[in-house]
Amino acid sequence: MHGLLMGARIAVETCMGVKSGERVLVVTDPPRRKIAEALLEATRIAGAKTMLICMPTGTKHGEEPPKLVADAMRTVDVVLAPTTYSLTHTQARLQACKAGARVATMPMITEDMMRRGGMLADYNQVRRLTLKVAKVLDKASEVEVWTKAGTHLTFGIKGRKAHSDTGIFHKPGDWGNLPAGEVFIAPLEGTADGRVIVDGSMIDTLHGRIEIMVKKGKATKVLGKHSGKLAKLLYKAGKKAYNLAEFGVGTNPKARLIGNVLEDEKVMRTCHIALGDNSTFGGKVRAGIHVDGILLKPTIKLDGKVVMQNGRLKI
Repeated sequence: MHGLLMGARIAVETCMGVKSGERVLVVTDPPRRKIAEALLEATRIAGAKTMLICMPTGTKHGEEPPKLVADAMRTVDVVLAPTTYSLTHTQARLQACKAGARVATMPMITEDMMRRGGMLADYNQVRRLTLKVAKVLDKASEVEVWTKAGTHLTFGIKGRKAHSDTGIFHKPGDWGNLPAGEVFIAPLEGTADGRVIVDGSMIDTLHGRIEIMVKKGKATKVLGKHSGKLAKLLYKAGKKAYNLAEFGVGTNPKARLIGNVLEDEKVMRTCHIALGDNSTFGGKVRAGIHVDGILLKPTIKLDGKVVMQNGRLKI
């Protein structure tokens, strides 16, 4: 427990700003129970009134939790969710935030990730860089992304607002991941065209490459020797799962590429796309699934201007 407590206290005190007397709910499942107990201990040190719910392990990212959990999430000041599958892009998380809860989701978090890497970042530094990138994205209308691996993708974002996962969630309704450090936005539905080569991680494993062909905002083909699991997940989830749901940029200097998307998508000099649900952060598609894929050392243009070149920010 002692080894996990440092990361837990950063999460509770620095990131969530938990105060004495606040109501905190820790939502977990059996594989993440030790991490949940460390967070529970950290909230008690902060003087909070804390409850832990251990729910059955889900089956996919974006799946809704049991109603009991969703109802409880709406009644507290802070929710910490170290779970196997992500509650980030769920209606339960959205409704909890609308009710005023501050929510940190921690899908696929491991004990190693609590002890080192992105979780131990200087979150005030992460916040400054994240807000800087978000400001640039908010002003843009068209995005173009390419990589040496073979990605070339274009899409529109005019009128869409970037979400800043800063790691500092102190205001009612604030939400994001821990470890944090990304800016993400929902591309306009139907506008994305091109080819994506995922050369980082997807479905929580590092691999050579997954190729995704995109036309009119939807994945039309999923290719490559590591693509079978992704293709199966999308097919099982239905037509809306093929939506190009998200574009994001990593902003955490301490994050490592370790084959766990929760940390991988926060790595500096990367960007990521996601397929599936974007209804919880400004999009129109409710799919019940959300799957991220990381691209290494991208070049990104906003309205024709290079803002990242081979992974290096130019802003």
